[in-house]
Amino acid sequence: MNNITDTTSAVFQARGITKVYDMGEVSVHALRGIDMELHSGELVVLLGPSGSGKSTLLNILGGLDTATEGTVTYCGKDLTGASEQELTDYRRYHVGFVFQFYNLIPSLTALENVAVVTEIAQTPMNPEDALAMVGLADRVNHFPAQLSGGEQQRVAIARAIAKKPAVLLCDEPTGALDSSTGIIVLEVLEKINRDLGTATVLITHNADIAEMADRVIHLSNGLISREQRNELRKSPRDLHW
Repeated sequence: MNNITDTTSAVFQARGITKVYDMGEVSVHALRGIDMELHSGELVVLLGPSGSGKSTLLNILGGLDTATEGTVTYCGKDLTGASEQELTDYRRYHVGFVFQFYNLIPSLTALENVAVVTEIAQTPMNPEDALAMVGLADRVNHFPAQLSGGEQQRVAIARAIAKKPAVLLCDEPTGALDSSTGIIVLEVLEKINRDLGTATVLITHNADIAEMADRVIHLSNGLISREQRNELRKSPRDLHW
């Protein structure tokens, strides 16, 4: 799976994705039949309230979870029947993850936190270059406890992009930040999408953030309720919430 280079078609293609969690005698339908595509260079926002299925869908696209029914392909490669080793390789080489909480290793500097990923990647960035790209060239030797929340999230983004993933999946990346700090993080994500051409999916419940996307996919009760294309993407600096 680590030799996939075809970017002429959709990066992701999901068809009929359902996810059912069995909770004892109760079955919870997190996704109820999702069809979607993601193309190279796109920035797509998944928008919806808590419990709408956004994170479940992102986890399936990222190979962190598997669908109950339906198919997911990545650059034409079927992920649905992939083995655990294939999914591990897929996550390691092709996908960058950014979560609401930064998951940095407290005992490592910013540089060392990024190097943890670059040491196992195939064609990684230099860790210093990744940190410079997120505006932290002067903070490489600082430990997480010496960094603000926004700076820690930018280290997490640098770590995610340092392996040069084709896809960046972001689950509420500004959820733990105030609006001014969140805008700085969104600017970094926009820059990566623009400069590296990284296909980016960003989960949020904040409708204002959706204005920076190429496309907005609205989820409700495990279904896509509607989809819209923004004719003009707003800069994060022009967002207000």
